Order: sequence, then structure tokens, then C-alpha cells
Amino acid sequence: MEKSQLKTILYHLLIGIIGIAMFYPVLWMLSSSFKVEGTIFRNAHNLIPEAFTLSNYVSGWAGFGGTHFGIFFRNSFIITLTATAGQIFTSAAVGYGFARIKFRGKAILFALVISTLLLPQQVVMIPQYIMFSFIGWINSYKPLILPRFFAMPFFIFLMYQFIQGIPKELDEAAKIDGCGVYSIFFKIILPNIKPALITTFIFQFYWTWQDFFGPLLYLQSANKYPVSLGLKLFSDPSTVTNWGGMFAMSVLSLLPVLVIFIVFQRYLVEGISTTGLKG
Repeated sequence: MEKSQLKTILYHLLIGIIGIAMFYPVLWMLSSSFKVEGTIFRNAHNLIPEAFTLSNYVSGWAGFGGTHFGIFFRNSFIITLTATAGQIFTSAAVGYGFARIKFRGKAILFALVISTLLLPQQVVMIPQYIMFSFIGWINSYKPLILPRFFAMPFFIFLMYQFIQGIPKELDEAAKIDGCGVYSIFFKIILPNIKPALITTFIFQFYWTWQDFFGPLLYLQSANKYPVSLGLKLFSDPSTVTNWGGMFAMSVLSLLPVLVIFIVFQRYLVEGISTTGLKG
């Protein structure tokens, strides 16, 4: 009994140490956001500020050249929420088609769709840029939003796995009641794949919110920048970098991600675990 308790204590101690090591950079960034500018890198290991101040949040929120940081947050929410909504709907629709609708060549097409998971993003980056440049979409949100309205293979597979686990008897009962393909999708399938929808929402929100290279590639006006590019503006090799303002706005940029994770954590775990069991 004592040996079992000792193993439990050592296990939790090890997990605690690993957890602290992983979370320490976030704690350090949070602490630095409340430090006076000149003291951030002095005794950097100290998480307790020598002098507590909110000036970093004030200066950071003021932004650059009349563009305050609230504009960057607004842009990020516009891009992220619109792209996420499109991805959720199209992934559910395509997954439903593969899981429930019979058509010629479905197995081959599904295999081709899943195989595109092996395709590196760098391969399609240049052709996409040339295409978007040709149709005049550079310096707009269209290249960042509209491609998300075409379902991604990862989310198609996620939806497919969930829908496969829904008894087909429900579809048959709905058909007896006069429901068609679209009615079954909206009234039967969507309410029963809520964990998959929320999992898609979380992942797509994270990936779009933190995307740096996409906005850097397509956006040219500072007033259209999302938060990821707005943070980069704090770092200027030709002048003095406002580290305090950068850390303060970095903390604020983490809040939407943290809130979503806390609120939907149960659905995220359920979605991932169930996807691995079904099929």
C-alpha cells in the first residue's frame, strides 16, 4: 500500500514539474506585462514585478500611427469567426455526403480527399498566391476566409467518423416521416454530432487566430492586420522595441483562446476520443 502511494506521489510530482515547465513561459509573459519597461530583462527569472504597472497595457493598446490594437482584434475576430463558420458547415455537409449518400466512386474520392492530408501547405502556397493575385484579392480578407468555405480533409474525416456512429435507423425513421436528404442532415445529423462540430470550431478557431504567414502574405495595409501581425509591429530593429506593450497585448491575445478552451474543453475531449473509437 505504501509503495502504491509512493508511486502516486512521484507520478503527480513529475506531472506537476512538467506542467510548471511548460506553463512557465506564459507566466513569465504575464509577469513581464506588469513590469516597468527597464526592469523586464533585469532579473528576468523573477516572476514578481519590482514595480507593478499597467502602463504597458495602455501603451500597447494605443497601437501605431493612429491604429489602436482594438482594430487588430476586430480584424482577427472577423477573419476567424467567418472562416470558422464556413469550415464547420462545409465539413459537416461533406462528411454527411461520404457517410450517408451512395454515389459512384465514393470510396476512391474519399481516399483521394484523405490523401491530401499528406500534401504540405508549402506546395500549394505559390499557386494559390498567383491565382488570388490574378483575380485581384491581394490586400483583402478573401484569400484568408473563402478557402475555409471548402472543407478540410481533417475535419471531413472527423465528421465522417461521427456520422458513421449514428444509427442509420434514425435516417430511415425520418424518411418514413417524409424527410428528405437535407431535412435529415439538419434535423437528425447536425444535432447528434455536436461534439464534432464544437471540436471543429475549437481547432479551426485556434489555427485561424494564430495564423501569421497567411495574413503576412496577403495583407498589405496595417489597418487590416489581425492580432498576429499587430504584435509583430512592436518589434522594430531600427528603433527601440516596446517589449512591455508587446507582452501586454500578447496576454490579451491569449484570452479568447483560453476562454474557448475552458468553456468547450469537455466537448473537445469527447470529440477527439469518440473519433478514435468510431469507424
